[in-house]
Amino acid sequence: MALKLHSGDEEDTGLTGLAGGLCFDFHKTNEDLFLIGTEEGRIHKCSKSYSGEYLDTYEGHSMAVYTVRWNTFHSNIFISSSADWTVKLWDHNSKTPVMSFDLAQQVGDVAWAPYSSTVFAAVTSDGMVHVYDLNVNRNGPLCLQKVVTKAKCTHLAFNGNSPVLIVGDDRGGVTSLKLSPNLRVGLKLSPNLRVSSRRKSVSLNLRVSLIHGIYGRNKVRLKIRRWMMIR
Repeated sequence: MALKLHSGDEEDTGLTGLAGGLCFDFHKTNEDLFLIGTEEGRIHKCSKSYSGEYLDTYEGHSMAVYTVRWNTFHSNIFISSSADWTVKLWDHNSKTPVMSFDLAQQVGDVAWAPYSSTVFAAVTSDGMVHVYDLNVNRNGPLCLQKVVTKAKCTHLAFNGNSPVLIVGDDRGGVTSLKLSPNLRVGLKLSPNLRVSSRRKSVSLNLRVSLIHGIYGRNKVRLKIRRWMMIR
């Protein structure tokens, strides 16, 4: 499928150029609708029913868009990350972003938490993981955690059943992070999780090391285990 590039003043519907796509994501409920992020900073909304054109274009990023993801709980909302150091929150019915977050480094990936409509995490090229909850703080992250020192974080994903976040880097490393209880409010525990009533915390049957991160006055506990791929 070829995507057409045009400006708002042009009436000609002919193909004027090709966009280099970097990422895409299908809508959670409408199987025909999907988003494409391009290397020039534009996001195109497309449909499988119209293979020769796109439905809409969102112009908020100034550099390459690395990730676009629909919100699991709100069908109108999606999020994007870019090399221009920002994460942007969008309503697909509006061409301007609803919110924008400056992370001061290239943002390689962003993902919604599967247990909350307001929680998302992002990774940056300086090896940091940023966890946000818009229901608690709309201006800054709840947690900042340094994951790698000599590599760039490129991808991340939430576990659908457990309070675990995995992060990949450009050296082939995968880091597993366990979210502290204050970062997973509303999470429904799966049967393979063991709850300690004495400490009122959730523990996984994993051999992990404990790392303490400090953000403001909140002491955030992250349990990390790092696996390096055989190269």
